[in-house]
Amino acid sequence: MARDRGRDNPGRTKRQRPEERPREVYVLTEGEVTEPEFVQYVRDHGIAAHQDHKIEIIFKNLTAPSKRRKPLPLVEEAIPYVASAERAARKAKLTEGDWNWPQVWCLFDRDRHEEIPTAFARAKRARVRIAYSHPCFELWRLLHYQNYTSTFGGVCDSAADRLKAQPGFAQTYGPTIRSVSPETAKHVMPKQLKDRYDNARKFAQQLNAKHSGPDQNKWDPYTDVWSFIEEGLDVVGY
Repeated sequence: MARDRGRDNPGRTKRQRPEERPREVYVLTEGEVTEPEFVQYVRDHGIAAHQDHKIEIIFKNLTAPSKRRKPLPLVEEAIPYVASAERAARKAKLTEGDWNWPQVWCLFDRDRHEEIPTAFARAKRARVRIAYSHPCFELWRLLHYQNYTSTFGGVCDSAADRLKAQPGFAQTYGPTIRSVSPETAKHVMPKQLKDRYDNARKFAQQLNAKHSGPDQNKWDPYTDVWSFIEEGLDVVGY
């Protein structure tokens, strides 16, 4: 039998050119519910900065136990994905600096975790990117409703309670709902986010400008989730 020759064979799969390869974005989250649901919302409803750029989101710890979801273990789990993703990218003829060069992100909070600076230092050495919120991710959600500049004293419950108290927040779970439990409030509803990104980003950047010291434990309040949205997911709004 004669050997097939490239495009002369109509059944042969066309080889993907480097510029057509999606950007693989590996995501590891501290939260089991809120952060994955948020990322999925952005993936489904985000406004792409570049319509011709394809982003493939790869969740890597959806079923991880709680003890592996603390900041330092999260970074340590993420580190091997950098090497494997970059190796595959080079094999596909990509070079660092290409728009679709792979990225590995960890999303975690200050909360009351230890070794936050160590997690940051290891991530920087290994090229793992971090989206960090102090005291917790609920601050980022809260900024979709209001500007908030006071300290939470590192207490996540304070941020969560303020979020639940926002006008109309409970009704995003149903028109007759008047209050929601902490467990219910972990779920991200579209009306909590739609058309609110610009203000949340602006408020977050104003907060972050006040924190330039080397100890991330002291960045209260702080959130740079917007950097993950724009730099990782190539989204500029939702």
